[in-house]
Amino acid sequence: MRDTDRALVQAATAVAKLRCRGDNHTVAAAARSADGRVFTGVNVYHFTGGPCAEVVAIGAAATQGVGELETIVAVGDRGRGVLPPCGRCRQVLLDYFPSIQVIVGPMDALRAVPVAELLPDTFVWADQQVEVPVSRPAAED
Repeated sequence: MRDTDRALVQAATAVAKLRCRGDNHTVAAAARSADGRVFTGVNVYHFTGGPCAEVVAIGAAATQGVGELETIVAVGDRGRGVLPPCGRCRQVLLDYFPSIQVIVGPMDALRAVPVAELLPDTFVWADQQVEVPVSRPAAED
């Protein structure tokens, strides 16, 4: 694993230790853009559902004008280590950043894998499957 990936895990771990206290915030995520900036977030637990830490980190990047992320990792509170993204997050990551790498695995064997590897036989929106015809002016006779 690259040093920049290790640093990303360290960033998420630091946020988990600092901000994930109690039942409302139990996972932290860190995402890196192509220019090396790191964006973090924590999950927002609520009984009606709530955004996962990965989605919050994506939103944090978006607020800074970042449209492409290259790597992301989630870390659990209470020293749980790196956590794989849930199914919904896998789909969101694939839809927004099809080439993103996701750091997964046990702490002693972490690896960065393409998100598509975590989501085989993925769902693709109908709008993404259908090629929209280009409007052309009518030919003159």
